[in-house]
Amino acid sequence: MYVKAELNLPQSPEEFVGSNNAEFCKAFEDPQLWSSIPLLNYTPLHKLKDYSVVRFRGMIQDMLDPEIYLESYEVKKKGGSEGSGETRMQQGKYRDCLLFGKDEEVNYHSETNVQGERRVLFVVSIPGINDWATSYEELCNKRNVPEVVVGQQSSIQSKKRSAPEEEMDTTESMDTEEGPTCSNNELGETKKRQKVEDFATNEKKEKSTTPTSCLGADYLLNSPIPERPSKACMVKVYKDFDSYTINTIVDVVGFLSVDPCLDGTTMDVDYGNIGELQAQNPPPSLIPRLHAIAVHTLPHANPLLDIRLGKGEVDDNSSILSVQKDLRMLLTLCLFNDDLAADYLLSHLISTVYSRCELQSIGKFSLNICNLPREAVKEYTKQLYEILEQILPASHYLPMTLDTMNTAAFVPKKDYETNKLVSGLLQLAPHTHLVLDETHMQQGKLEANGVMGIQSIANLINNQQIKCNFQYYEIDYNVDIPVLILSEGRSMLPSDISLPLKSDTESVQLITETLKAANHYLSQNSRLQQFRRYLTNAKISDFTMNPDDTEMIQNDFVEMRKTNSVTSADDLHSLLVLSRLLAIARGKGMLDKESWELAKEMESKRRQRLSDLPKSKLKTRQQ
Repeated sequence: MYVKAELNLPQSPEEFVGSNNAEFCKAFEDPQLWSSIPLLNYTPLHKLKDYSVVRFRGMIQDMLDPEIYLESYEVKKKGGSEGSGETRMQQGKYRDCLLFGKDEEVNYHSETNVQGERRVLFVVSIPGINDWATSYEELCNKRNVPEVVVGQQSSIQSKKRSAPEEEMDTTESMDTEEGPTCSNNELGETKKRQKVEDFATNEKKEKSTTPTSCLGADYLLNSPIPERPSKACMVKVYKDFDSYTINTIVDVVGFLSVDPCLDGTTMDVDYGNIGELQAQNPPPSLIPRLHAIAVHTLPHANPLLDIRLGKGEVDDNSSILSVQKDLRMLLTLCLFNDDLAADYLLSHLISTVYSRCELQSIGKFSLNICNLPREAVKEYTKQLYEILEQILPASHYLPMTLDTMNTAAFVPKKDYETNKLVSGLLQLAPHTHLVLDETHMQQGKLEANGVMGIQSIANLINNQQIKCNFQYYEIDYNVDIPVLILSEGRSMLPSDISLPLKSDTESVQLITETLKAANHYLSQNSRLQQFRRYLTNAKISDFTMNPDDTEMIQNDFVEMRKTNSVTSADDLHSLLVLSRLLAIARGKGMLDKESWELAKEMESKRRQRLSDLPKSKLKTRQQ
């Protein structure tokens, strides 16, 4: 039960940290309050006021070095002494700049100054999020976009201001005719630490970049999928540092900071590595800063089920079974009337890693649909994906052409020249479906990058992990990315399930018209929203095992070993995962005998199909 918010949004960081701080924090537990805050993803920056409260939804792509800043500091009258009484304490939390009037200055030597630490998260809008999901989010945000364009303090003029080098290196400041003066809050402290490192690598600095060099917008935005550019935001968090991990989806509320003096290209500072300075301080007009006051971790990317967008789940009288039946029928038609393939694909679409044990990711269900009809394969794979992207909140289609494999960056790689983790194609948010199209592969030489790409994809499929390349070492990060492989013969990549498609001449001839009819059905039928909710709800649903059924499964396993219908513990694990998914698909929260028997029957049919395939289509070991 949420407490209804009764306070208005804080108008400044100082108000938020003031006497009403506890009430403000309590108010942000109300999802309705979140729904009234402008989404930075869909609101033009020129319509937002500096240090207004905004939101940003996205995936944590990188975690930057900690920042040391002045949490509170003493401000005195110019020319005044410390003991003159003409001093005051100023809060610096949730700000990038120091605040003081035109007749004031910061007393950097004061013993009452308090330093704080904050972490910087580089957050990009969810990679691979599909058009219908962004359209829905934008629609929800429409009422929160300010109608009147807010001028960004047009009376402010910039000028340089020096500070004692030992306390605050050369800083950017802004004097105003009225109000406070702005001076960089954390650059001096972080630069002191970085200068020591720069001193030891002076020769490398001279060879890196020239003082006038500028990094491109694409490099700064760092989109994991280059052809689908993301928006980016630098989120500064002040607590619970260890709770954040790369690839997590977050919804952040905080104070917007877009002061032009934060742009590294305009900073007149003695900093050897200009490339790093610019990468760590990108133009705020391109990548704004957000000082987080509330962070919510999202379990999925489906906006239809997010009550913080103001609508949330709609009451629906349709039963889970009826929705499942209609979706299964749709998939069957799209798979050349192959109902077995439809059952496996539906199970794949609701699969998720629900547990990890040592080196095993339990719940993953990568699927290879092979034996696609050669006469239909040219256009079919992309058309099938276009159906899937209408019902999935986030997905990506990757044709495995020789050029793509040899040139694409698949895993994140650390760029030590700019101290930035450069993203790769496989750095995707949880539950983002990756569709690999092997039908586009052609003859040619697979270069070193292509070989590494295949290895990275295989590691993703087998372990649900990606290896971030830090040049001298690698770090494994857990992911939850269901992988669907479409191929003519058996895939060159590993998979949990390999299923040969079974088609007839009539269904192949009519597949183009069938897919057109499927698109028309989705565009005209109210079932579309139900399909979208159904798939996500199935992924996040609770599920348990009945102790009585455990004994039944053990006895069945012994019998199956005797008849060689299963040969290993891996086979049993695949059966358990499939039966679990079949039960969830029918709205059940516990494994039952019906789902277990259905899984056994499906696996028996699948293995028979594999054994019936011509040897020329068996490119890898059979499962």
